[in-house]
Amino acid sequence: MTRRAAVAAALAGLALVHAGPGATWLAAVRRRLPRLAGAGRDDHVALTFDDGPDPRSTPRFLDELGRLDCRATFFVLGEMLERHPEVGRRIAAEGHELAVHGWRHTNALLARPGAVTAEMGRAAALVGSVTGERPVWYRPPYGVLSAEALVAARAHRLRPVLCTVWGKDWTASATPESVMARLLPGLQGGATVVLHDSDHTSAAGCWRSALGALPEVVGRCREAGLLVGPLREHEVGSGSGELWMS
Repeated sequence: MTRRAAVAAALAGLALVHAGPGATWLAAVRRRLPRLAGAGRDDHVALTFDDGPDPRSTPRFLDELGRLDCRATFFVLGEMLERHPEVGRRIAAEGHELAVHGWRHTNALLARPGAVTAEMGRAAALVGSVTGERPVWYRPPYGVLSAEALVAARAHRLRPVLCTVWGKDWTASATPESVMARLLPGLQGGATVVLHDSDHTSAAGCWRSALGALPEVVGRCREAGLLVGPLREHEVGSGSGELWMS
């Protein structure tokens, strides 16, 4: 990251602290910082999952991704990976990428000073221990970045990345159809998609809506001539178009 980019990211983080929770989802923030939003290659869509690994649901996503011959990035919670390292090992063994979603699903703006830094480092170390590879990416719970989280990510050599489109699959009313309807306007080259492979922090069983939508998500992208894969292949920051979340 260049000095200019680092300063811009830090200023954005400070602005988010004053703007309050959820500010990272604002179009103005993502428009000014497309790398933070996850905008990437014009011929590629990054597929990402949050909140696992969960032995009840994550293996079903892995089975479906295997059937589709598709790889993805899994943003894991440290507390879940600590409980279920075997699922984390399977994610890595099947060619997917593990990234850091924090230790617990805690809003960074509500954490005590120093907690985000310590827990991010703990989660990153665990991912490295389980997979044998140092993680590259960090996505904050709720998409909320604080100034401390930005500084901590740099200290732990993690790149913060949010998403350009999400399926709102964490709600009790979500269905595969509602997830697709939410995704379609932003399902274009350069997009970073976020779905959830676990209901650990959301409505019970809601992961079924994401799992049900997954074949159509991948199919629609491929029909449009787009590659689908993990963030490591997305070349974040290389895209030329503006990406919007509906």
